Amino acid sequence: MPVPTEFRMASIPRSGACAAHVDPFVRRMARLVLCAVALLSMAGTAAARKLPPRLVGYVTPAADPAAIEAGRLSDAIFTFAHVVDGQVVLDAKGEAAFGRLRDALRARNPHIRLLISVGGWTAGGFSDAALTDATRQRFAQSALALLRQTGADGLDVDWEYPGHHESGIDARESDREHFTALLATLRQTFDRAAQADVASADHTAPRHLLLTAALADGPFVDHVQLAAVAAQLDWINAMTYDFNNSLTPTTGHHAGLFRSAASPDPHDRSTDAAVRQYLAAGVPRGKIVIGAAFYARAFGEVNDRNHGLYQPYGKYLTTYPWPQLVADYIDRNGFKRYWDARAQAPTLWNAQTHTFISYEDPQSLRAKARYVRKHHLGGVMYWEQSLDPANQLFDALADGLGR
Repeated sequence: MPVPTEFRMASIPRSGACAAHVDPFVRRMARLVLCAVALLSMAGTAAARKLPPRLVGYVTPAADPAAIEAGRLSDAIFTFAHVVDGQVVLDAKGEAAFGRLRDALRARNPHIRLLISVGGWTAGGFSDAALTDATRQRFAQSALALLRQTGADGLDVDWEYPGHHESGIDARESDREHFTALLATLRQTFDRAAQADVASADHTAPRHLLLTAALADGPFVDHVQLAAVAAQLDWINAMTYDFNNSLTPTTGHHAGLFRSAASPDPHDRSTDAAVRQYLAAGVPRGKIVIGAAFYARAFGEVNDRNHGLYQPYGKYLTTYPWPQLVADYIDRNGFKRYWDARAQAPTLWNAQTHTFISYEDPQSLRAKARYVRKHHLGGVMYWEQSLDPANQLFDALADGLGR
């Protein structure tokens, strides 16, 4: 931004007799304007350097580290460590697999951050570990020891779900408060360790250990104090998928961006509904990382109406990874693809076998990426890398996010 002529320092005498006659007010104004210009310039430079939204990938030992596009991935989350006797434990095979992933990705992208996720569906032990201050300290100290031992950059807590028994794990009504306390203990433990490392390393910059959590939406977070939890976390991995599955009475989009016009439920779950729920609860936009699914859900014996969408079904069939969908199902073997413009999601319907499939594809993932950028969210995470070995879905997300 150009400086107005009357305030340019070059026009103000700096020495000699004339300098004494310069209005002090003009001097002050000149300095203020130049400071403002400098600040605007710095702000413009910072904006130019602003990083794109996060792209976070869950990675199982089944994934080939060499196939991961490390340069476009901001964070990788390795699965899974488990809660054993109240402690975070990664077995020997898991440690070896994480080590291979760590070395391969950091060699290609020194800036990537690698986390270890503890938990998963049917993974118990959380309710007991969060129960008292002593058990929370034990959990946190074991997590810190694991991060130091493996060289990981942080921990992802995947408790499915506080206060809920659907997966067969133990749960308590008090999980609501104890989950918040568990995350606060982890955050405090990690921060104290970082400061101790600084003190012992001649005052170098502290190494911030990341803390994230995989959370669901709708009724599955009724025992989660969302705002208080978000305050302890670097970001939330919102599991905005599995909306319709073997536990729901009808078919439907399992990862739809918006509620479908075909849905009979005005409060049907969707990615947008989850984001609005989080925001209403006080979660900052930048800490919401929405989820994408690299797999499909299939239903059999489906009522032959509306191409099987939001219809009763006789049996839940299975999940399919993306490559199998491409090879055998998308516009193949009697299956026809349909696009729901309202939900921004595709489906497959086989009128002969009455089989319905809900899935995500590059078109729906680009829509999710646009949604993240439009609403200034933290980014997108996906489950999981081995289900997209050729990176077709990954590239759609990375391109959409500008990575």
